[in-house]
Amino acid sequence: MDLTRLQAILDRAPSKRIMVIGDLMLDEFVWGKVGRISPEAPVPVVEMTGESFYPGGAANVARNLREFVDHVAIIGLLGKERSGQQLREILTEGKIDVSNVVEDEAFRTTVKTRIIARQQQVVRVDREQFVNPSSAQIAKVVAAVRKNIPETDAIIFEDYGKGFLTNELVSQIARDARADRKIVAADPNPRHSVDWRGVTVVKPNRAEAFHAAGVPWREPDDAPADDADLRRAGEILLKKWEAKYVLVTLGEHGMMFFHGQEKPHYIPTKARQVFDVSGAGDTAIALFTLGLACEATPTEAAEIANHGSAVVVSKLGTATVTRDELMASFKSELAS
Repeated sequence: MDLTRLQAILDRAPSKRIMVIGDLMLDEFVWGKVGRISPEAPVPVVEMTGESFYPGGAANVARNLREFVDHVAIIGLLGKERSGQQLREILTEGKIDVSNVVEDEAFRTTVKTRIIARQQQVVRVDREQFVNPSSAQIAKVVAAVRKNIPETDAIIFEDYGKGFLTNELVSQIARDARADRKIVAADPNPRHSVDWRGVTVVKPNRAEAFHAAGVPWREPDDAPADDADLRRAGEILLKKWEAKYVLVTLGEHGMMFFHGQEKPHYIPTKARQVFDVSGAGDTAIALFTLGLACEATPTEAAEIANHGSAVVVSKLGTATVTRDELMASFKSELAS
């Protein structure tokens, strides 16, 4: 794809309206340095130098979209404790619509704390609660989505397996969105059985694809384009999910794109250096969906997603990609 075509696609982005539904998280990064080993146990002592907070999970998908889109709405479950309110404030400051977020006093907001020393993750601490929304909460969310569907261009389901996305909630929203001919994308979780049948695109990673397809796991081939088991998994999932597209992310190896009866399309990674893979899948589903909403072909949307993911893995922490960075990534490829 040349730069003129990319620019034409991205020029359509600001006017699009995209809704993200799924598990909301607060990502905390504790930055520090290691100067000694603890006398209490053979572990490093991290001397804290700073702390950062970012939207995580479905909230990070929304944050990625907000770099390109003027109106992004998020729906998920938040507690009323300090972490939940902090995440709400961060999203509001980022001009992400949180008007339909569900708050529950009994719920504890998911927080992932990563301790980083000398650009290396030392340990991650997860504080989480697995809770399904109540029938009343599902009804409230479905009603809110139904009200906004006419002016929404695409809906993304982001499933981190924490319980918010139930079959009841997904099926009702997906049915209404399909009836209105909207793009519906899903980022699945292997530990959480959700029926994704009929969505536009599903984006599993390689392990998730093998698990969902029932293909025995094995280590990736050095040449993903020739990976017969990967091809078999993708073809199974196209039929199982009745999706138009299946986009399998392959980490440092790029992506494999499946589209109906067409030959699978392998897209090699664009990453030159990898510092942190956290959030790369969020960027991929955000930019692929955005590409489709902006009238890119499915292959063009996959290329945009691949370039965006390459940019974010070169950054430390839960990151996003800007329009300028995306354009620069394509320029670099065309110049090489």
